Amino acid sequence: MRSLRSAVLMVATAAAVLLHAAAADAQSRLQQVLERGVLRVGTTGDFNPMSVRDPATNTYRGYDIDAMTQLAADLGVRVEWVATDWGSFMAGIAADRFDIFSGASLSMARARVAGFSQPYFEAGTVPVIQKAKAAQLATWADLNKAGVTIAVSLGTVFEEQAKAQFPQATIRAVQSPATGFQEVLAGRADATITSNVEAGTLVQRFSQLAIVPGELRYKRPFAYVMRQDDHVWINLVNNWVTLKKIEGFFDQLDAKWMKAN
Repeated sequence: MRSLRSAVLMVATAAAVLLHAAAADAQSRLQQVLERGVLRVGTTGDFNPMSVRDPATNTYRGYDIDAMTQLAADLGVRVEWVATDWGSFMAGIAADRFDIFSGASLSMARARVAGFSQPYFEAGTVPVIQKAKAAQLATWADLNKAGVTIAVSLGTVFEEQAKAQFPQATIRAVQSPATGFQEVLAGRADATITSNVEAGTLVQRFSQLAIVPGELRYKRPFAYVMRQDDHVWINLVNNWVTLKKIEGFFDQLDAKWMKAN
C-alpha cells in the first residue's frame, strides 16, 4: 500500500512539473509572437548606425533594424516597431509594450532587472567635441575640469560613465528627442560621450565635430534585451544569435553598417 501511495505521489509530482512547464511555455513571448504573427520590437531610432528613424516617413534603418527584421523573418512573422527611448525602454519591456529591445550595451545595472541575449557586437566610449575646441579639449583629462559641460542622453550608460569620468565637470542629461551631440553642435555643451560606432557616423555627417584622440574606454558587449524571467524566449534568441554568427550574418551587417567607422 505504501509503495502504491509513493507511486501515486511520484506521478502527481511529475504531472505538476509538466503542467508548470507547459504553463511557462504558454506564457513565453515566443508562443505569443508565433500566435500573434507579429514580433514587437522596441527601438529608439536615435543611435546611428544601429537604429535610425526617418521622421518624414516614420521608418527605421540600421544594423539592429536589419537584425530584428531577419529575426522576424526566421520566425515566420512580421515585425512591428515600437518607439521608445533610452530612459524608458526597460520599463517598456516590463510593461509588455514590446517583446524585445533592438539592442543595448550590457551593464550590471541593466542585467539586474532585464534579460540579455548573447552578445552580437562590441563597442567602446569616446568623447566628441567641436573641432574648434580641439586644442583645449585634447584628452579625456581636459574634459574633467570645472567650467566644462558634458551633455549626454538621459537614461543611457553614457550618463553613468560621464558622472564617473568627469566629476569636476558639469554633466547635463538631456531628454529624448534631444541628444548629447546636438547640444555640442548648438554650443550648449563642450562635449558629449558616445560609442565609437556612433561617433564615427557623427564626424562624417558633421564636419565641425571631432573625436577626442586616445584610448577607447568602457568596452562592452551589445545584446538584445528581453524580460528576465522568460527563459524560453531568451533561449530562442540566444540560439538565433549563435546560428547567425556561424552563418556570417553579423559579419555581413558589420560590412554594411560599420565600413565607415
